[in-house]
Amino acid sequence: MSESLNDKVQAAHRILEGKSLVMTIMVTVLISIGGLVELVPLMAKKSNVPTIPSVQPYSPLELEGRDIYLREGCYNCHSQQIRPFRAEVMRYGEYSRAGEFVYDFPFQWGSKRTGPDLARIGGKYPDAWHYRHMEDPQQTSPGSIMPRYQWLLERQLDSSRIELKFKTMRQLGVPYTDGDELNAAGNLRAQANEIAAGLKASGIEVESDREIIAMIAYLQRMGTDFGKREVSP
Repeated sequence: MSESLNDKVQAAHRILEGKSLVMTIMVTVLISIGGLVELVPLMAKKSNVPTIPSVQPYSPLELEGRDIYLREGCYNCHSQQIRPFRAEVMRYGEYSRAGEFVYDFPFQWGSKRTGPDLARIGGKYPDAWHYRHMEDPQQTSPGSIMPRYQWLLERQLDSSRIELKFKTMRQLGVPYTDGDELNAAGNLRAQANEIAAGLKASGIEVESDREIIAMIAYLQRMGTDFGKREVSP
C-alpha cells in the first residue's frame, strides 16, 4: 500500500526542518519576496497620501500656536479625526481625509475624547470665545471639566526660532518656498496684530505677542481648508 499524500508531506517537512541552514535560507528568501511585493509599489509612488489643493501649510503664527497646543498636551483630551459615521458627521462636521494632514508633523488624530473632537473647530466660534474659553472654560461651556489655561493670556510668545522651524518643516516635505523663513517673523506679527485688534473690538485688551494669540490662530485654522465658515461677531 503506497504512502498517503499527508505522509509524504510530513516526511518532506522532517527532512527540510532537519537542515537548519537550508530552512533559514528558504525562509529568508520567502520573507524578502513578500517584503518587496509590499514595499516596491509604495516606494515607486511620490506620496501614498493624495494631496488636496485647498490644503495649505500653516502660517508662522499658526505653526507657533500648534507647538503650544502640543506643549500643553491638548491632544490628550481632544482628537482631530472625524470618522465617516453619521453620528460623528452630524456632531462634528465633514469627516476627515488623510490629505488634510500631509503637513502635520506629527499629526494629531488622537483616540481620546474627554473633550470634543477639534478637527472642524476653525470658524465655529469667534476669537473672543476662544480667549474666554482658555481663560476659564466655565465661562463658555458651563459644566466643562477642562482646566483653565490663564497663563496663555499672560505669557509672551517666544517666536525666536520661527525661521528654524520653517526650514525644518521644509526638510520634512512641507512646501514652504526658499526664503519664506525670511518673511516669517513679519507675517507672524501681522497676523497677531490682526487677531489682537479683533479681540479689542470685542472688548478684550490683550497684547499681540501673547501665547493666547498664537493658540487662537491655530484653533481657527483647524479644518477650514475644506471651506471656510462665516464667524459670528
